[in-house]
Amino acid sequence: MVIKNFLLIICVSLNTAFSYAQKADVEAYRRYAGLDVNRLTGSLSVMSNWIGKSDFFWYEFTSKTETEYYLVDAKRGRKEKLIDKADFAAQLSALTGKKADARQIMQSGIRFPDDNPQAFVFSAEGKDFIYYIKTRKIKAYEGKKQAFDYSAYPPFWERRSPDEKYTVYAYKNNLYLQEKGDEAVYRMTEDGDPEHSFAYPRYQESKEKVRPDIMWSGDSKAFYCLRKDERNVGKLWLIDALAEPRPILKTYKYPMPHDTAVYTYDLHLFYPAGKRHAVIDIDKYPDQEVKMLEFDFLRYPDALYFTRKSRTFDEMDLCRVDVQTGKVTELIHETCKPHFTDQLFECHVVNGGQEFIWWSERNGWGQYYLYDRDGQLKNAITPRDFLACKIVNIDTIARSFIFEGYGREKGIHPEYRLYYKVNFDGSGLTLLTPGDGYHSAVFSFSKNFFVDVYSRADQEPVSELRDLRGRKIMTLETADLSALYTSGWKKPVRVKVKAADGVTDLYGVMYRPFEMDSTKKYPVITHVYPGPQDNGVPQSFELANDDQSLAQLGFIVLNVETRGSCYYRGKDFHAFGHGNLRDYPLADGKSIVEQLAARYSFIDLERVGIYGHSGGGFMAAASILTYPDFYKAAVAASGNHDNNIYMKWWAENYHGKGPVPTNMELAKNLKGKLLLVTGDFDDNVHPAQTLRLANALIEAGKRFDMMVIPRAPHGMPPYYNHLVRYYFVEHLLNDPQQGADIKF
Repeated sequence: MVIKNFLLIICVSLNTAFSYAQKADVEAYRRYAGLDVNRLTGSLSVMSNWIGKSDFFWYEFTSKTETEYYLVDAKRGRKEKLIDKADFAAQLSALTGKKADARQIMQSGIRFPDDNPQAFVFSAEGKDFIYYIKTRKIKAYEGKKQAFDYSAYPPFWERRSPDEKYTVYAYKNNLYLQEKGDEAVYRMTEDGDPEHSFAYPRYQESKEKVRPDIMWSGDSKAFYCLRKDERNVGKLWLIDALAEPRPILKTYKYPMPHDTAVYTYDLHLFYPAGKRHAVIDIDKYPDQEVKMLEFDFLRYPDALYFTRKSRTFDEMDLCRVDVQTGKVTELIHETCKPHFTDQLFECHVVNGGQEFIWWSERNGWGQYYLYDRDGQLKNAITPRDFLACKIVNIDTIARSFIFEGYGREKGIHPEYRLYYKVNFDGSGLTLLTPGDGYHSAVFSFSKNFFVDVYSRADQEPVSELRDLRGRKIMTLETADLSALYTSGWKKPVRVKVKAADGVTDLYGVMYRPFEMDSTKKYPVITHVYPGPQDNGVPQSFELANDDQSLAQLGFIVLNVETRGSCYYRGKDFHAFGHGNLRDYPLADGKSIVEQLAARYSFIDLERVGIYGHSGGGFMAAASILTYPDFYKAAVAASGNHDNNIYMKWWAENYHGKGPVPTNMELAKNLKGKLLLVTGDFDDNVHPAQTLRLANALIEAGKRFDMMVIPRAPHGMPPYYNHLVRYYFVEHLLNDPQQGADIKF
């Protein structure tokens, strides 16, 4: 009886071992890696080339192997071939005496003189020719050359006043003024410094004149400079170990969280007629950040506009400067807790400062509001039930604008970009791009028409021509992927799960082996990036990416967002991790894998891996150290494992007060396999981040792997992708690889 039980234990052990021993499907990977997807698909979408101020555009489109060129009349909704390639080549060959290739000519560049959509100019064999589209005839072109007469322009270091009476330049970081007809040069500033300079770019101690960092008023009575002071900001260092003949030290400024010295700003106005210089009092918040608004200072020279934001990122002002007196007037003040979404914030000066379009998250969703010249609220412009983002165009005559929006249309992924038009008074909200997908729009000069290209991770791009009522005029092209699908290539699967709270919807993509057997179990790898500014989940169609290639080796690869990972779903979603910058995405990441394993029987919950880069590197390491029995292997590249030594705005904005918990504090928990990767030339997430985690693991007596890639910046080279593949093949498939050469 004892012998039987012993044999049973041996059999169970052998079965367990076999279940974990699974060869990497190298042949499938190689077939995929060697697939010439471009040859099998041709063009995926239309890249429209609008012709000057007309409502015509042309584009190139390749259907599998045949390339054609089309001219589109948007007003009439007509499309015709731009050229007959064979006839075009024959005519050109007769004119030049050399064999011509129409495609080569078109790719070399064409232009439409005087915005005339019926004729374009091109060059061949050192000569210029013109092609008349209606008559299909080519002639020698005798018109004006496109080349610029550079002698008519001032030297690059000069900034002449609009009336050309004055010239300003920078020398050794200070400003100098010279009046036309006067040989005397007036030094306008005395305190320029390489790290507090009036020149652009900064850090110059050149003995030559350089470009001044100024902007002239349209009446030539004044110019201004917003100067950034970096003198007291702390430094970081990197060593270029590969430099010849000896390694070189790279030094750069890098403010860290809660540093006493950070970047500051000072605003200067200059009056050339009286050789006067005034420093404008713009101070309000300690260590405030100041930005000048884009504004037509040439047309409206009486005022400047800037925003100032508190170091705590929760207060913002719009201010006007009277150019003649230097007086600063605060027009709008707003508080936003826990922080402003700086990447989405916009303020536009309308009609010379008579009105302002101001973006605010005061209701939890980013919306636009209209203010009068005195900073009094007139009305909300966009409705409160979705996120209004980047303004594409403002029409001050029609009093309307076009903008990007997210999350309004029911049944459409809330992170798909759509385009809308709305009037200043909030009326007339119109969806311009109704297709279910992620949209990119290119508008004509008149903004009456646009080419809309939309797709999803699981849908090929569709290219359509639409008008400003959102009406589809015509479908231009649809990608033909039939040959690609015949080759065995498959689309990824879009997935939707709940966050760990059981309420919040999360969206992502699942990649599977093209030749998978759904009756078998596959290890699962989750590719993570927790934001908070972006989640890295593909929204539009892709023919190839690293997750898809990784899956072909025999993995299920997931890329799914977590709460707090992007700003397109409103303030509550975006600010979920505030005050908890290390741990906020971890529970969601684990729950996502568990939910999908319950849904798909081919996912093996006993073999879970995780990897990521930058913020994803931090999350990958934090995940395997927080859930050491769940994740069996992790690759953490360029991770900000200690946000207390990462860039100032990151921790102070996304975490708030106090120190941020670090991955080093979790090092003692490691049970699985962990690979740390960093580039030794990373000036974003300093290599010290990875080395500190390595040191903590060493002190905890843990085994781990580490790769430092020479001269690699924050972006990882292709070798990193090989490391990821090998690491998971060896530690999730239990398939050790022999030999020194890279096979996949």
